Amino acid sequence: MEIKKGIGVSPGVAISTALMIDTEDLVIPRRQVPETELKAELDRFREAAASSTQDLKALRETVASQHGNDIAAIFDFHMGLLRDPTLVSQVTQEINKNHFAAEYAVSVAMRRLASSFQQMSDRFFSERVKDIHDIEKRLLQKLIGKRHEDLARLDRDVIIIAHDLLPSQTVLLDKRRVKGFATDVGGRTSHTAIVARAMGIPAVVGLGNITSEVSGGDTVIIDGNRGVVIIDPDEQQLVENREFGQRLIRMETELGKLRDLPAQTLDGCRVSVQANIEFPGEIDDALGRGAEAIGLYRTEFLYLASEHEPSEEDHYRAYADALRRLGGRPLVIRTLDLGADKYTQAKQANPERNPFLGDRSIRMCLHDIPMFKRQLRAIMRASVLGDVRVMFPMISTMLELRQATMILRDVMEELEDEGIECRRDISIGAMIEVPSAAILADQFAREVSFFSIGTNDLIQYTLAVDRTNERVAGLFSPAHPAVLKLIRDTIQAADRAGIKCSVCGEMAGEPLYTLLLLGMGLRIFSMNGPDIPEVKKVIRSTTLEHAQQVAQQVMSYESERQVTHYLKEETRKLLPDAF
Repeated sequence: MEIKKGIGVSPGVAISTALMIDTEDLVIPRRQVPETELKAELDRFREAAASSTQDLKALRETVASQHGNDIAAIFDFHMGLLRDPTLVSQVTQEINKNHFAAEYAVSVAMRRLASSFQQMSDRFFSERVKDIHDIEKRLLQKLIGKRHEDLARLDRDVIIIAHDLLPSQTVLLDKRRVKGFATDVGGRTSHTAIVARAMGIPAVVGLGNITSEVSGGDTVIIDGNRGVVIIDPDEQQLVENREFGQRLIRMETELGKLRDLPAQTLDGCRVSVQANIEFPGEIDDALGRGAEAIGLYRTEFLYLASEHEPSEEDHYRAYADALRRLGGRPLVIRTLDLGADKYTQAKQANPERNPFLGDRSIRMCLHDIPMFKRQLRAIMRASVLGDVRVMFPMISTMLELRQATMILRDVMEELEDEGIECRRDISIGAMIEVPSAAILADQFAREVSFFSIGTNDLIQYTLAVDRTNERVAGLFSPAHPAVLKLIRDTIQAADRAGIKCSVCGEMAGEPLYTLLLLGMGLRIFSMNGPDIPEVKKVIRSTTLEHAQQVAQQVMSYESERQVTHYLKEETRKLLPDAF
């Protein structure tokens, strides 16, 4: 028996036999052709691209009918890249200039593109590399006749074990037979992870070397809740995990009954439980799980779904769709939270060496005013359709906040001059995710209507830890006393100023920290939709007095280990099946 820890990206427990999938890293020989055959090679490439586009259109239609347009939109990126003049030009040049055969020219151009994406530090864009490999392999299959193993027609229950799964592979998995999957690489924001969650298939990624540890036919347990894979479990592990899986099913059924009940403590303290989304289509599921509002609309996927910058109309349509689905409930739109290393890196001759500390997020927006204004115009146009609030990310100085606010005011005036209606009283908020902002929270609170604490980046910048770096990821901890002090001080600063404060990082959706945050004074929790029922259960099972006692005790501890152990013991009393 061996237990491996990875990243749980789709919840649930699955037990079955392993099916090993070769990701088909095709080796294409360097082959050159005489000049008389160049036109034929160009024609082969064009035919392969046209045929691949037709396949993708059909695949998109199938996925849209089964899983909705939000998931199907993943393949818009694939089709857009196949039509991209720059890529076509690069392949054409490799054929005409270097006399390469079509398949080798495709491989050279696509690997060059994948390499540029891989070097981008932000996970949103670096994880698009697998989409590029997906397109490359589709083209190569057309050119040399190779095919992926068919995962849509399996004759037995399996757990897929692979170095990686391409989005087009994942979306065609036979849900009746594929009980779960585990991969060496991957992250929470990859298209593969998004598809797995949408299909309800338990999945763990980022396991490092799971493919070298498992053989076909081995019994494997996938625990997508805790990010654990157990290889060749003993009888006790099998029994325990079957029971845990049944408890999760029972707990989900019981928690579902809380959907229409308020998130209110036993002594009457009312809390707002909200959801984080990437796509408007996620709103329906979030509301179905009891979300009262959308506390964080991440708009980055508007950029990731296409190789081109989204237009003002693209933004507006997405926001209008979200507001229609919300039916009057609040929508907090976070402005673009990407780095110049991600969206524009491919165009830059001199990439940044440390993009996490560079021209990213609000800094990039302030350096590209036309792009920033396109998004702000769409937000303000949508503001008349419902309760829209705007939030600026990664604010680290008062000057940044004031500049962003000034540009927003300029946009309001421009729209009014054009006769376009918008709300001048829109709520403006700042994300507190940089230590400088948390330390000066009292000053920032005088300039905005609300705070939203982004715990993911706050932890990263406070502890100097990149949680995607396996060498130091173990040091990334929400329970570190320094992080907890910054969170507590920010909540208290908001309270003194009479403004609202939420937590929208992953910490808000972990039941382990619900008592602590509640006791610190937090009254707005914003999280991924599936996390809402458990957090609501904890809130409804305790008193504010008890939560305050928990917070007081936690703040006396000197190490994250003490904090975690104490919180587990206290939370287990309220939610026994959670740990």
